[in-house]
Amino acid sequence: MRLFFFILLFFVSKNLFASDLTFYVDQAHKNNPKLNAERENLKAIKENINISKSEFLPSLTLSGTQESSQSYNRTNQSGSTVADISSDKETKSVKIDQKIFQGFQGVNSYKKSHLEFEKAKFQLKKIEQETILNSVIVYYDLIFKFENENFNSSNVNLFERQVESDRARLQKGEINLTDLAQSESSLAGASANLIKAQTELLASKSEFQRITRVEAPENENLLKKPLNISLPKDFKSALEIAKKNNPKLMIGKLDAMIAEKEFAIEKSKLSPTASINYSKSDSRDFSSSIDENNQETLKAEINWPIIKGGKNFSSIKKAKHKKLKNDLLLKDIENEVNTSTANAWSTYQSSKSILKSTKSQLQAAEIANEGITLEYDSGSTRTTLDVIQSRALLLNARIDNAKAERDLVISKFKLLDQLGNLSLNVIN
Repeated sequence: MRLFFFILLFFVSKNLFASDLTFYVDQAHKNNPKLNAERENLKAIKENINISKSEFLPSLTLSGTQESSQSYNRTNQSGSTVADISSDKETKSVKIDQKIFQGFQGVNSYKKSHLEFEKAKFQLKKIEQETILNSVIVYYDLIFKFENENFNSSNVNLFERQVESDRARLQKGEINLTDLAQSESSLAGASANLIKAQTELLASKSEFQRITRVEAPENENLLKKPLNISLPKDFKSALEIAKKNNPKLMIGKLDAMIAEKEFAIEKSKLSPTASINYSKSDSRDFSSSIDENNQETLKAEINWPIIKGGKNFSSIKKAKHKKLKNDLLLKDIENEVNTSTANAWSTYQSSKSILKSTKSQLQAAEIANEGITLEYDSGSTRTTLDVIQSRALLLNARIDNAKAERDLVISKFKLLDQLGNLSLNVIN
């Protein structure tokens, strides 16, 4: 009973510390400074909508003044002293301004603010996708680096046992000194490869922590969670999705639309503007014969800017050139997205084929190594060099297969990134 309890406790504690891809991506999604900065930027850009709305609403201004003055040491023209006087004034006023027409400047500014908000949302989505993609890459790369270190460690152990066995066989006269030297040389090479694998593992852990903002776990705490990722069936479908959802392309389209609104805003500045102003004031002068004065004013005003030293026409030309620039950049972005989507699709397809080939390679290498090792141990015609070559092929096959598994998963996520469909829902 006690043994059963300890076994159960072992597996429960192991699962408590084990975390899958979802956990680490979620941590990166919450803690990434660049992503959090983009979230704050989205909130700031959203306020531009309210700012542009204010152009259509009346403005109310309340003001008040209180003035106290005293005049003394006064004299008239004959030099006689004049009595000192004091003055106390108090004024209260309210003013209401309402813009009636601005040459559609307010309408275009309002539409522009909405476009800028949509652009900010796509910018946030772009950074979110980058964060998720980078988290996936470092997660599966860390798994591969652990496997690579384990493969090389096992290879070193095998060569250590072979060197011990060859030394014993040398004493019996079954092999010569050259065979032992080959084994020792292979052990030294395997040890060097293990050191390289350990160094790469340390670098991978450091990159993992930088991206996810979480300390890199140990090998036994990494879970290979099977992911059901929905991808298009063919390249044509993938390209159509990318044209609708790719964040970079959507940002380029919105930049062109924003530039068009800016051009319209500059043109509207040449149009006449109309406004209505109402004000009411209450003045009191405690030192004069008229101690109180109430005044109401209603004013309609029309302004039409004609010439501003060429500034208005130059602003229009500047906005027009900016609009043409964004139209040209949009075409370039469209071509870039088409190429990037094609590359991502090709990488995904080739990764599937490579994984299939490495699996066959690994299966054949395992069978060959097992047969050659048995023949060598039984004292047949197999040489030490045959065993060394067989183990080298097996090690390379294991590493290539693990790398192909990593590359296939990453290629799927890179394709999703290009399609604009990469989100936390894919992983969850």
